[in-house]
Amino acid sequence: MKYFNDKVAIVTGGGSGIGEAIAHELAARGAKVVVADVGQAAADRVATAINHEGGSAISAHVDVADATSVERMVGTAVSTFGGLHLAVNNAGIGGPQANIADYPLDGWHEVIDVNLHGVFYGMRYEIAAMLKSGGGAIVNMSSILGSVGWAGACAYVAAKHALLGLTQTAALEYAAQKIRVNAVGPAFIDTPLLSKNLDAATLGQLAGLHPAARLGTPQEVSALTCFLLSDAASFVNGSYHLVDGGYTSR
Repeated sequence: MKYFNDKVAIVTGGGSGIGEAIAHELAARGAKVVVADVGQAAADRVATAINHEGGSAISAHVDVADATSVERMVGTAVSTFGGLHLAVNNAGIGGPQANIADYPLDGWHEVIDVNLHGVFYGMRYEIAAMLKSGGGAIVNMSSILGSVGWAGACAYVAAKHALLGLTQTAALEYAAQKIRVNAVGPAFIDTPLLSKNLDAATLGQLAGLHPAARLGTPQEVSALTCFLLSDAASFVNGSYHLVDGGYTSR
């Protein structure tokens, strides 16, 4: 069912993994999609694939840690497709692994810049465009680490926790203007970010942390994300939804 017909969507971090899956599903459901990524070639690849499949997409370079770059991305969506209705603030990085007393300051600032400031910049410009389009829906990509800790990842955990407060605040501020804002919290998902950087033994250990005894898939995260963006979730606002194979139920 093409329940996003006549909708314009932005997906940051759309060049691979979860973002790529979301971009494909939104397009398959009828949305016109801006595939935004810091890697232009990756964004180009995904947008081209969507167009070959009969969807409608363009690519856009964005550095979400740069407010001007984010503003330009939103402007591209509006100038190309005539408005903005849907956004997924998915771009993020993992950052260094170190305990707090040893955590590198440049690593802290980089993670906060991308994973938290990037979401704020996204919403700041996306919401302004959505107000002109008569409303919309936003999903901010958090993590299981938006609700629990992880030793050695203080910057990532702090950013993902803060993202939830930002999501709730935006939901309160704009609900009456027909903009909904929710967050999704994936556990460990089988994406190139993991598979290209971790060996089979480590991937197996991560899978074993989940009661489901496996990693999640990008499509499983996309399914929930696209539901939250759809009118079927019209009374879902300001909430945080896990895709974690039971991880946080332990």
